[in-house]
Amino acid sequence: MSMDRKIENKGKKWRRLAWISVSAVLAVLVFYQIVFGDKSSRLNVEIDKITVEQVREEAFLDFIAVIGTVEPIQTIFLDATEGGRVEEIYRREGGMVEVDEPLARLSNTTLLLDISNHETNYARTVNDMRMFRVQLEQQNLSYRNQLLELELALRQHERRYRNNKVLMEQNHISREDYEISKEQYEISRRRLDLYRESYEHDSIYRLLQIDAMETSLRNMEENMRLVYQRLEAMELRAPVYGELATLNLEIGQMVNRGERLGRINILDSYKLRVEIDEHYISRVTQGLKGDFEFAGSRYDLVITRIYPEVQAGRFSVDMEFVNGVPDQLRIGQTFRIRLELGESRTAILIPRGGFYQSTGGQWVYVVDPSGSYAIRRDIRIGRQNPRFYEVLEGLYPGERVIVSSYDNFGNVDRLVLR
Repeated sequence: MSMDRKIENKGKKWRRLAWISVSAVLAVLVFYQIVFGDKSSRLNVEIDKITVEQVREEAFLDFIAVIGTVEPIQTIFLDATEGGRVEEIYRREGGMVEVDEPLARLSNTTLLLDISNHETNYARTVNDMRMFRVQLEQQNLSYRNQLLELELALRQHERRYRNNKVLMEQNHISREDYEISKEQYEISRRRLDLYRESYEHDSIYRLLQIDAMETSLRNMEENMRLVYQRLEAMELRAPVYGELATLNLEIGQMVNRGERLGRINILDSYKLRVEIDEHYISRVTQGLKGDFEFAGSRYDLVITRIYPEVQAGRFSVDMEFVNGVPDQLRIGQTFRIRLELGESRTAILIPRGGFYQSTGGQWVYVVDPSGSYAIRRDIRIGRQNPRFYEVLEGLYPGERVIVSSYDNFGNVDRLVLR
């Protein structure tokens, strides 16, 4: 018995199996990509629009660049020690002045009247003291004369008393006469003692009076000296040799005591006043060194004074020259100074760039060795100078990083470099 059997098309079967296999593989690849694939954000970047630098390990020079302004080594201010009206001006600012050279003259009628009163009182006191001394001499003469009379009376009464005593013992006079002579003698002796004691007390009192008057006279002489000094101060003079930088006076101007009239610059040497960001205030100390280039030569400086006040985020220091001052310096001239904050030491460094403003130095894009992409990596930055940042963590010598600005990159994790 013959039976008919349907024969399937084997080519068609194999094609279907191939499609099923390909679909399965694609499904597995899609599933793997979804579950295990790279989910990081990325951005295409043109490589010629970024700056790439290599991480290096070398000596880190711990310095900052600051601007210093030339100032005189010392400035002497001219203040009015007395008020008054400006009568004459002898010098104008800009020239050199000698020590004690007159600069201007003031007048003060109140001071002149005060001087006249002091002179009158002084003359009166001198005259009173002279008269008092004359009186003392007269009193001394009177005392000596009175003393002679009392001493004479005492001798007479003593002689009479002694004679009467002998006569009474010989019964030539009565006892009454003897007693009278004795009493007269005693009275004369006591009177002389009292007079001497009284004069001694009077002499002490007169000496105290003389001492008080002499003290008063000395005080008046000192006051007169001070008053005349005030009069001399009406003529403004240069206290030192130097450049008269300013003199703010005009004829007829009224000047008050203590008012600042000008200043003199001492030009024996110069210093540089340097403004520094307050970020470095804890690291700046006296004795730190710096240098700058001028006319092909290098000049060394040292910090000699630190001003503690912080204004507008900056503080000031004075730096003086260590070994030689440039010729032809001008007050107000500025120089770019390299100020050393510490000793140099080996460190991992990356060049400064705009990335720091974008990341605060907390991360950078590190270029893969293939050069086809860059990955974001966290780092930690330490010190910095005008050329480099010191890297404490996150980078190794030889790696390459993007140091230009990241402002256009957003917050992506990977940059694809084209």
